[in-house]
Amino acid sequence: MSKTVSVAVPAAAFLALLGVGRLFPDLARVLDLALPFFGLIALGFICGKLKAIPEEGLAWMNYFIIYLALPALFFTLISKTPIAELSRWGFVVATLGCTMAVYFLSLAFGWWNSGRLDEATIQGVAGSYSNIGYMGPGLTMAALGPASIVPTALIFVFDSMFFFAIVPLLMTLAASGRSSVAATIWLVIKRIATHPFNIATAIAVAAAYAQWQPPPAAGKILAYLSGAAAPCALFVMGVTVSLRPMKRVGGEMPALLFIKLVGHPLAVWVLLLAIGGFGREWTFTAVLMAALPPALNVFVMASQYGVYVERASSTILIGTIASVVTVTGLLYAISAGLLPHEAFWR
Repeated sequence: MSKTVSVAVPAAAFLALLGVGRLFPDLARVLDLALPFFGLIALGFICGKLKAIPEEGLAWMNYFIIYLALPALFFTLISKTPIAELSRWGFVVATLGCTMAVYFLSLAFGWWNSGRLDEATIQGVAGSYSNIGYMGPGLTMAALGPASIVPTALIFVFDSMFFFAIVPLLMTLAASGRSSVAATIWLVIKRIATHPFNIATAIAVAAAYAQWQPPPAAGKILAYLSGAAAPCALFVMGVTVSLRPMKRVGGEMPALLFIKLVGHPLAVWVLLLAIGGFGREWTFTAVLMAALPPALNVFVMASQYGVYVERASSTILIGTIASVVTVTGLLYAISAGLLPHEAFWR
């Protein structure tokens, strides 16, 4: 794909939404939310294509986002939440169960398609692991307000724990003894325990339980970091996606993206409605998180194990572009009241 075409595709999608907004005024307030959000991703993508800066130049920005800005956002909002809201285990079981079911569906499809467990493992991630780190907090906060941060954090923590555990275990089985089970289990525990988002969430829960807030000076620093989290994460995501070469598109991609962008949010919505009692913000936060495109970690995991790398890159790029339409449509359905948050059969 040439540089001109690479820049034109996201720009065309962005301009198309502007045109839709003019033709259908009812979409104006949804586009007021979606266009700045996806606009930051598009700006990052275009800048990444136009300026030949090595990917290593993103290292400190990624460190800032992962280790400072997003953890500060999680701490600031979760620590102010009543402790009862942080222990809604029915919500955790439902959303994690959907993620696991969608993962194993994508895994089964990948295994049937390729006949290889290692490739199928990464295809399973592509079909189920939403971009909940970089895109999740910014979108849910903008769409649903501060009430969305607790369900956002819970989904991030438990979904990440699942993927950090299942991928190394399956890759160990696929590698025929390349590393021991004990070493793999230790690696899983270490990744879960040391992830900055998980640490920030744990500290925030303890602060909420003790009803403790940091002193004013520290609070201002946390506020500055929290404010920078979403715009920096979205811009860096756009740059990162632009630097991934799209050299190979697998025939399985349409099915995986359909599962990820349509099947996953639909499964979450139906299950939460069937259980009931979660409320508008929690239900729609879960649906939006499930509707996000494949995470950048799909490429990271593929690169780590040296399998499905080029197709993982293409899946992330095309999935992110497709999500401009699917996520905006979902936001419109939520905003216009077309999507109920309680079961209509009750």
